[in-house]
Amino acid sequence: MKDYRNLIVWQKAHQLTLSIYEMSKQFPAEEKYGLVSQIRRASSSIPTNIAEGCGHESKGQFIRYLQIASGSANETEYLLLLSKDLNFILQQDYETALQLITEIKKMMRSLIAKSKPSDN
Repeated sequence: MKDYRNLIVWQKAHQLTLSIYEMSKQFPAEEKYGLVSQIRRASSSIPTNIAEGCGHESKGQFIRYLQIASGSANETEYLLLLSKDLNFILQQDYETALQLITEIKKMMRSLIAKSKPSDN
């Protein structure tokens, strides 16, 4: 069992979630139960699944939760694009978040690859 708080990818995913919560405060009120809720759930699912995967003893389960977190990162990436295209967030905020998501996705791919059993 790993302490998820020590994983840099979890730390970055947590920071992304915090920034999305802050950005989404500015969305139109009618989006509270729509896009705001969806983007917050998708972004918080990334660090949540990393944390949950760390709670399992099996490498296979850990990898499975990292893959779920990766899917949530893709979902978050799209929802940010939608938010930008609807002019709910600024271009610069979008680019900053996109850069962080890209980094998180690369880190998760690397962690998944390192966690897989070797074929030796």
